[in-house]
Amino acid sequence: MALFGAASAACAAAPALPVLVAARVVQAAAGAVLIPTSLGLALPSFPAREHPTVMGIWTAVAAFGGGCGPVVGGLLLMADWRWIFVINVPVAAGALVLGRRLLPEPPRRARQRLDLAGAALVLGATASLTAVFVQGPAWGYGSSATLGCALAAAVLGAAGALHMRRHPNPVIGFGLFRHRTFAVSVTGVFLYYLVFAAMLLSATLFLSGVWHYSVVRAGLGIAPLPVTCMLLSPFSGRIVARVGGRASAVLGGVALAGGCAWWALAATAHPSYAAAFLPGGVLAGASTALLQPPLFGSAATLPAGSLSLGSAILMMSRQISSALGVAVLTAILGGTAAPSLAGFRTGWTFMLVTALLSALVSLRYRPAPPVAGRTPSGTAGRWADAVSHPRPSDESAPETLAAGRGPCGPSPRPTGVGGDGFPPPQPE
Repeated sequence: MALFGAASAACAAAPALPVLVAARVVQAAAGAVLIPTSLGLALPSFPAREHPTVMGIWTAVAAFGGGCGPVVGGLLLMADWRWIFVINVPVAAGALVLGRRLLPEPPRRARQRLDLAGAALVLGATASLTAVFVQGPAWGYGSSATLGCALAAAVLGAAGALHMRRHPNPVIGFGLFRHRTFAVSVTGVFLYYLVFAAMLLSATLFLSGVWHYSVVRAGLGIAPLPVTCMLLSPFSGRIVARVGGRASAVLGGVALAGGCAWWALAATAHPSYAAAFLPGGVLAGASTALLQPPLFGSAATLPAGSLSLGSAILMMSRQISSALGVAVLTAILGGTAAPSLAGFRTGWTFMLVTALLSALVSLRYRPAPPVAGRTPSGTAGRWADAVSHPRPSDESAPETLAAGRGPCGPSPRPTGVGGDGFPPPQPE
């Protein structure tokens, strides 16, 4: 958070474009560390049964930022572009003060080597594949430049996978994917945000390019997506408790598909916001509140030492798929400044199919009991214990033990943990 605030101040004070770009790189790196770390600190501070609610609140806060960002950013840009970065400084300072007072102190572990080479290979592969879709329409898909980018993406991706299998602390821990719930969640998140990022961009381009909305009006036009998510997310815990994590994730994928279908069928060249656009935006916003809490919450079922890494992998999946989703939409729209209505409908059809794939993948989601030994700590943990119902002395997934699915016989290991530190394979 301190680095993010300092980088924001450097962006605001940048005297030239190269300095601004360098400060933005630092700001992006700080944000990449900040988001998964926030989950790694928040989830262990609450009992497992409250994780869907915690994830719902976390999602609501993210949705609030996503909803305010385009509108507030547009207004600040009209005053001076530097205000876009200045506004981050007091927010970061306040978060630092509150964080030091309220967040639990994480246990200190042995220092680990940073996998900078693995991160560079993942970045290079993603950038090369993104270039194929973004520049393909202009370069030609059979051109040497496009084919070279495709080859670079394949080589860098293969080299990255080989490197990360050998590195002691890889940027992507493939061992985590032995946990089926986590593997399903990463896949579901990837497919979902492949659609969601493209959907947000398509909405902005459609409102400004086809319906000729102003920049500020277009920003306000897409507000129903994050606003709906923000209003529904605090109830995510109740929804998951009532219908289950799998049903909530599937409904999220179906709702996103429904929003894409609505726009593909109802949108015309003549503005009709309430009938043609608003229902699809509300469905897309609701989908985030339904799908994100159970899938992102799957990181809490990993061993305690892997929670932050699992959260980081989920966030990486989200960011990579968002970049690819925007790139694919750019290719579908032909890379033109004024895409046609037919191009948008083709893009929404692609999003519809991909959203349904996300729902199908989520059908394989099987919530697993969290790894034992992770108990609430810090201020948040003490508050959670004070307001929660009394629990048995054995803190390791009482619901699982009550259902007769606990350990068979004595074991020196915590309940639900295999010899390799991961929960045992889940039956089909």
